[in-house]
Amino acid sequence: MHFNPRSCHNEREVESKLIVQYLLPKLGYSPDNWYQEVRYDNIRLDFLTVAVKKIKNFSSCVVIEAKHPRENLDHHVRRLGHYLMKTKSFYGVLTNGKEFRIYQRSQDKLKFIFCCQGENIANNINKINALIGKESLTQRLATSQPVSVPKVSQTSIKESTKKSMKVIAVYHNKGGVGKTTTVVNLAAALSKKGKRILVIDLDSQANTTFATGLVKFEDEEFDNIKDCNVLHVLQSEDFYSIEEVAIKSQFSNPEIHVIPSHIELMQYENELNQVDYSRLILIDKLEKAKNKYDIVLIDTPPSLNLYARIALIAADYLIIPSDLKPFANQGLINVKEFIKKVDGFRRQIRRESIDILGILACKISTNARFVKATLRKRLDVIPKRYELPMMETVIYDRDDLAKCAEKMQIVGDLEIPNPVSILDFKPASKSAQEFEILADEVLEKIGG
Repeated sequence: MHFNPRSCHNEREVESKLIVQYLLPKLGYSPDNWYQEVRYDNIRLDFLTVAVKKIKNFSSCVVIEAKHPRENLDHHVRRLGHYLMKTKSFYGVLTNGKEFRIYQRSQDKLKFIFCCQGENIANNINKINALIGKESLTQRLATSQPVSVPKVSQTSIKESTKKSMKVIAVYHNKGGVGKTTTVVNLAAALSKKGKRILVIDLDSQANTTFATGLVKFEDEEFDNIKDCNVLHVLQSEDFYSIEEVAIKSQFSNPEIHVIPSHIELMQYENELNQVDYSRLILIDKLEKAKNKYDIVLIDTPPSLNLYARIALIAADYLIIPSDLKPFANQGLINVKEFIKKVDGFRRQIRRESIDILGILACKISTNARFVKATLRKRLDVIPKRYELPMMETVIYDRDDLAKCAEKMQIVGDLEIPNPVSILDFKPASKSAQEFEILADEVLEKIGG
């Protein structure tokens, strides 16, 4: 039997056709020697093979991670390294069917020891067997002999952080899909990983401005952000720099900086549309602030308007939150067309196409029957029908996410909004863990 990568159209087919039906039997692993969807602490492994049946630790195990054929494997190396470190396994496989890689862990470093194209796996099966086959691993464990491998390249799991600022837009043209929740809690999770975070609210509804606790007034007469917000950043070439307009928000510890939005943004869209530099001014001002922040997150309006366009022109990367329901899915057609037009403009100004990190499943029901039977189908349909990658993380709809956003502070006779991030409200909660996992995935994909 030979493996044909063209037979794999989604992640599930990579798992079944390449790994289960072809690879594991060829490497000598019977059904008693491998496990699928293994949970270990707070991580989930696609596959775990066991060379020695009486397992005392994971040294005889191989972690195998399968990805969608359209996924870039480079985006997943860091996470595989994390899995090998966490489980103390020595070998890991990363494949999308089109490409097949083997990595070896040596203390805190990951060695890239083998790679071939999907159509050449059969021709290289003896080499693969010598590296991670059941019999080969068993013999090496018995004699404690290290594997002899060609020196290809080496990547440290704890590689030094790149210094360039990364700009991520969070966009969907349908509202109510968890966009603001994603922005503010991802910002908090990234700040707790030592990143200097700036959040820009480009939506006139100002949900992110509210969610990060910048609206402390009960009466519009005391509006303290009316005269210094994102509108002023976009209107002025020479004044209102990022540093001047950004406000420190203590909704998270460590604090983040936020460029607030305002409802007045809505009435100035036509005016800004007449100004030639309006689409480029955010790029220019972010460039001047590049040494102050590591990551910028831009919350966008749920529309195809100028402000969404400005965000996607300025961003390096794009996350598309979605509840995976029919209207959100249908909206992806508009999103793809919008991205295509924005990329056309980006080419004119010598910017590369925006890098789509993926569709982020948000506000997903925790109902056990739904998660087991329906969710997988909804996750699979996105790459197949809309040709967009899915992110691995899933953000479920939990009460804690609503409660942390609705926290209030009593000041005299007034109740003042005092929202906090889920990671500060309930750091041990499942929702907090999901955003920690999301932050890891984002850092892995942007090389941060």
